[in-house]
Amino acid sequence: MTMRGSTVVYGALIAAAVGVVALVRTVLVPGLGMRTEGAMLAVAGLATAAVGLLLPAFQSRVQTATTRLDDFMPAWQFNEVHSARVAAPPARVFDAVMQVRADEIFLFRALTWIRRGGRRLPPGILNAGSVVPLLEVAVRGGFVVLAEEAPREIVIGMIAAAPAGPRPRVTAGLFQSPPPGFALGAVNFVVRPDGAKGSLVTTQTRVFASNPGARRRFAAYWRVIYPGSALIRRMWLRAIARRATSCRNAGSEERAWIEKTP
Repeated sequence: MTMRGSTVVYGALIAAAVGVVALVRTVLVPGLGMRTEGAMLAVAGLATAAVGLLLPAFQSRVQTATTRLDDFMPAWQFNEVHSARVAAPPARVFDAVMQVRADEIFLFRALTWIRRGGRRLPPGILNAGSVVPLLEVAVRGGFVVLAEEAPREIVIGMIAAAPAGPRPRVTAGLFQSPPPGFALGAVNFVVRPDGAKGSLVTTQTRVFASNPGARRRFAAYWRVIYPGSALIRRMWLRAIARRATSCRNAGSEERAWIEKTP
């Protein structure tokens, strides 16, 4: 439903833009008879985009917990999942997960600049530098480590949206009992042997909104940012793969792991 809602919104906005272009052309070019059609397409596109933002978000729940993310966020209304195979042992890949920087992720800075509207913000996930690993930047900027079990999984969480007023401290307990009106987000990276002398690294993002009002508000936001968010996640995994397969001593560590692998 997440991707469907974003598709409706962006498809409708494209249609509206086409309508606006057609309308402008008819104004600038006398005798071009597409003014009414352009106006109708623009209005219909904007109306459809508004409907797309307001589509209901349905809740999902994990049946059997297999990751620590499942433990902290067994239910959610918004999520995205991305995976990549890496020709390196799990320990090397997990180390890359922990060490990759923002400047190693293609388009990360450009997309986060758009996300923050070009504003200057304190150091954080939307304003990461090129020295500190990105997960460390995230934790310094408001995320909290919910679980870290090297070399398999790390889970970080944050308050994704909140009503006006003071925010509670982000703790693991907050995820066990989310306050009314809040949307909590959690992101994990899981590394598993792929059975072919390499690794499968998966990242999943989940958001749980604790009441219908918070769900509606976050749904509109999520459908706007989803395409950029999905692209960042894919580029993030590519950066992890590059670091895991090109780090100094990666070859010797990989050979040692392969020798132990049946």
